[in-house]
Amino acid sequence: MKTLNIIRASLLSLCTLMAAGCQKKSGNIWDDNQTGAKYKNSDKNASALWETGSGKGDGLAGPVDEDFIPLNEEDLKTQFAEAGSDHPTHELGEKGIPHAAQFADPKGMLASIFTPVFFNTNEHVFNKKEYVDTIHRVGAYLKSHPKTYVIIEGYCDERGPEAYNLALGTRRANYVRSLLVKQGVKPDQLHTISYGKERPFSLGHDSAAWAQNRRAHFRVHTSHD
Repeated sequence: MKTLNIIRASLLSLCTLMAAGCQKKSGNIWDDNQTGAKYKNSDKNASALWETGSGKGDGLAGPVDEDFIPLNEEDLKTQFAEAGSDHPTHELGEKGIPHAAQFADPKGMLASIFTPVFFNTNEHVFNKKEYVDTIHRVGAYLKSHPKTYVIIEGYCDERGPEAYNLALGTRRANYVRSLLVKQGVKPDQLHTISYGKERPFSLGHDSAAWAQNRRAHFRVHTSHD
């Protein structure tokens, strides 16, 4: 009987270890973020993730290694549903709001108003006066043209995990929207989407390209009714 109990205990321990291993391998949709978190406390791994050879920050272009702070799982799960009073009451294509396919890059005079704004690495707020001026200009136009709608697109550079960049792109787009709502723009005129590191504007793999891809970009639909 004693021998049988020992065998049972051994089998139970083995099954527990196998289950733990399978759980780690199966993963979930947040694996990219969890993988990114492993780089947080490792200078060597952070350099590999961000591809920064010198380890020095590059301002608008790239981070100091330890600047990478992964968003947690809750951030990622709520990336398309952040709470706030500035959300539109109707979705695209509803109640007279145009469908997404009807929006286009601003052209002519609109291109001088709806200019993109750019962000530092890992940041979703900007601190340059020119971008504040852009928001004021966009806000003034939208308030005087209530039949104009915009999609604010959030983008990131190519470094970092995909899930992390999707969440960061969402924060960038939502930040711009919140500033416009504070200026008095109606929330139904403002819609957001995050492309993360997908659809880069610059296809390069250097600091200049990364700086161009960390942006919030406007697409516009204007009704003349």
